[in-house]
Amino acid sequence: MEEQKAAIEAILFAMGKSVELERIAAAISCDLQTTRELLQQMKEEYRQEKRGIQILELEGAYQMCTRKEMYEYLIRIASVPKKQVLTDTLLETLSIVAYKQPVTKMDIEKIRGVKSDHAVNKLIEYHLICEAGRLDAPGRPILFATTEEFLRCFGVSSLEELPVVEVEQMEAFQIEAEEEVKEVKGVKEIKEVKEMEGLGE
Repeated sequence: MEEQKAAIEAILFAMGKSVELERIAAAISCDLQTTRELLQQMKEEYRQEKRGIQILELEGAYQMCTRKEMYEYLIRIASVPKKQVLTDTLLETLSIVAYKQPVTKMDIEKIRGVKSDHAVNKLIEYHLICEAGRLDAPGRPILFATTEEFLRCFGVSSLEELPVVEVEQMEAFQIEAEEEVKEVKGVKEIKEVKEMEGLGE
């Protein structure tokens, strides 16, 4: 058992990214249930020993990474990574993708009531969403879904762990979207008036 745990540790360390349970089981010549139990034991051992690393479970795959509590030590020897700022607009768009996936950009825009090209592109840039095929419909629009990076960032191992969205929250979200539309229209109208005044001069 200890040799199998060591083998799992070596695999996850060497791969550097998430590895499916099936691949790990095949590599150590174990059945899926035994392999899953070994991984759970390792996760608990790392936690109890307060190790600098941990094993994350991401939709049936496993990845070794550093504990977030170790961040302050890491930045002392490495350059500080650029923080990804998620604005309200990005969070709204990401929420729609998370709960409605796979979803098209048109569907996102129908819910938000505004164009979402910039938000979608930013979320792709941050590796929080990705293209997940095309819808079998005229024009074959691109479908978007969340990524493993999304699970890591929000500290969940699967989409089933996402909190349930209440009706009141959805209504509040729609009101915010409508206010955003009004604000954009207001700015546009002010700009047009100023342009007309400039022409009048």
